[in-house]
Amino acid sequence: MQQLRIPCVFMRGGTSRGAYLWAEDLPADPEARDQVILAIYGSPDVRQIDGLGGGDTLTSKVAILSPPSRPDADIDYTFGQVGITTASIDYKPNCGNISAGVGPYAIMRGLVPAVEPVTRVRIYNTNTRKMIVAEVPVQDGEVLVDGDCAIDGVPGTGARILLDFQDVGGGATGKLLPTGRPRDTLVVDGRRFEVSLVDAGNPYVFLRAEDLGLEGTESASRVNGDRTLLDYVERIRGHAAVLYGFVAAPERALADSPHWPKIAYVAPPRDFTTAAGRAIQADEIDLLGRGFSGQILHKAYAVTGALATAAAAHVPGSIVHEVCRREPGRPTVRIGHPAGILTLEAAVTERDGELVVTRAALERTARRIMDGFVYVPLSKVPALRGVLARAGA
Repeated sequence: MQQLRIPCVFMRGGTSRGAYLWAEDLPADPEARDQVILAIYGSPDVRQIDGLGGGDTLTSKVAILSPPSRPDADIDYTFGQVGITTASIDYKPNCGNISAGVGPYAIMRGLVPAVEPVTRVRIYNTNTRKMIVAEVPVQDGEVLVDGDCAIDGVPGTGARILLDFQDVGGGATGKLLPTGRPRDTLVVDGRRFEVSLVDAGNPYVFLRAEDLGLEGTESASRVNGDRTLLDYVERIRGHAAVLYGFVAAPERALADSPHWPKIAYVAPPRDFTTAAGRAIQADEIDLLGRGFSGQILHKAYAVTGALATAAAAHVPGSIVHEVCRREPGRPTVRIGHPAGILTLEAAVTERDGELVVTRAALERTARRIMDGFVYVPLSKVPALRGVLARAGA
């Protein structure tokens, strides 16, 4: 046996893409499992040329699915951010975009009966230990693909999938506001930054664009071409990681907690042009947001970042609330990002003295691109070779 043959469904979920793998088809040993996944993606390699990865953080993501571990769920879902140039998989964060493909996957696998016109799939995300409810359109017993739902950052349109991230606050820390305050101060290289730590979807740290000398309208290429800026943003994130309690020292954040917390900067609405050349007017959005993924600026805006942003927009005193121009009483928050606009509904209320998110819902689309088998050279899974050798002995 030179190669392992592993069943695989390759899907686009929202503005991301990756392999959806059934847990039982992977090695039970965690080390061998991760070696298999890294080999599937062709990591570590900047181009991921020997695997399915596309050399981009948005296409180097994996979903591991399994039968439900809770009676109120239809499927368990574990997300992994697969390293590109490093032999690592980060299972701490969730990805809201990849989450969009889990409902269709569950229906296609027969875990949930297809009910027209919409099938409700209850997803337990093991990363955040939170439930996600997906409303998936169905026609003639199959997941609907075509539709008029448009997502900025994805060409064309597709069938609308509604994702409701129930009780999304506090997945990492147990609290929507981990420090108990809507605003904190970080001192980085002698400079003081007002920030807001918000744990919703993923733990985030928000700061003002102007405090970085930016406007909030920057393109991903503009930011990612500025190495000095990227390094400074990472230093700020490192200090926030200490405040979160994820690392003991800021300089350990990149090695020990590269994806927690995530960081974003925000600004009041203003006109800007997307990477595709579309003009966005200030009155079409409530705020500007630019979020980082894997130490570079996201080409669109992460769903979990949108969840945290929308929640923070409902928290008086937060940096996001300060810059947001949302009309009072309107539940939707419209975020202007490098690829366009992301709109979602959110609600925050006080419960037993703590702020909690009671609704966080948005539209996505998803599509099965390929299913079949992915092949992994056994030589790239040394942990499994040892197991097989012992079994043969």
